[in-house]
Amino acid sequence: MAVDAFGDLDLRECTRVRVVRREDGGFHPTAAAANARDITADAVAYTSNFENYPVAVASLAEGRRLLGNPSGVLERVRDPLGLMLALSRNGFATPLTRARAPHTATPGPRRWLLKPRRSGGGHGTSAWRPGHPVGRHQYLQERVAGMPGSITFLADGSRALAVGVSRQIVGDRAFGASGFRYCGSLVAGRGLFPAERMLLARAYAMAQTVTREFGLVGLNGIDFIARAGVPWPIEVNPRWSASMELLERRKETPLFLLHAEACAGRLPETGRSPLRGVTGKAVVFARRDVVLGDTRAWLRDPRVADIPRPGERILRGRPICTVFASGSSAAGCRRALASRAAAIYRTLEPAARGAA
Repeated sequence: MAVDAFGDLDLRECTRVRVVRREDGGFHPTAAAANARDITADAVAYTSNFENYPVAVASLAEGRRLLGNPSGVLERVRDPLGLMLALSRNGFATPLTRARAPHTATPGPRRWLLKPRRSGGGHGTSAWRPGHPVGRHQYLQERVAGMPGSITFLADGSRALAVGVSRQIVGDRAFGASGFRYCGSLVAGRGLFPAERMLLARAYAMAQTVTREFGLVGLNGIDFIARAGVPWPIEVNPRWSASMELLERRKETPLFLLHAEACAGRLPETGRSPLRGVTGKAVVFARRDVVLGDTRAWLRDPRVADIPRPGERILRGRPICTVFASGSSAAGCRRALASRAAAIYRTLEPAARGAA
């Protein structure tokens, strides 16, 4: 049984679905947790953005086995100041992170990002301008130049095992995104980042430290900015995250089985085998309000997922679907993803062309 904001066709193909969505198309974990109270189940798992609502996670876990990090862990690891303090104390390079605006009113060499404390996927992140207030539910983080990425790892509460590293696609207009919005991932055996060997070793050490410091269990991710072989941490995603379905396409042991085992304190002896080539996914966002036609044929295309229902109205800026592609290089894979996104737009937007 899934409690979900979209009720996509491919999700309905494999389970029963309850759709919990606000009038504006948004999703709130507290409402979803309340909706799930009468569902009889032995276990429960959550995805984004439950990590920002520990009370909702505690509600979900009542009378069930929780396959994921409990509310107390979430409260600590999702505190951006506490996370950076712990990593800095253990010798990692971290961006300056603060709850209040700098005292000086004159711009300095350091650039800042204004972020919501309940962050996810780059939503609500913007460049901070000196003199502007920092709200109670916001914080400032030093902007680090580099390439965005993420490490996925299994944790048993004290130890971590790396599963894979991905490069993120952020704010790419080919997919209807802008700014700091996450819109896809690339995974490969190698060649995604400069100075990759040093970067991966440091990212793995960071995963070990975060697991030990905060008691993480199951599958988790750390988003970072890669610069000169150093991963500058941005945030911890203490739950199933977007790049994991790419890592699972290696057709080995299902990642969710490994997740459940790790939540019970059992890690596999070794990581997963290396990838060949580059595999990618991209979230295709609506560039204008659209009303979908018959999308059932998309179910036959393995290159498309998160398939919306026929006749559904999708507002500008909301996700339409996810597309997949592969290539021999990161650039080639990204081009293939952009081509798939363009095909989606050609299908949906002709009637809207020329409209005021």
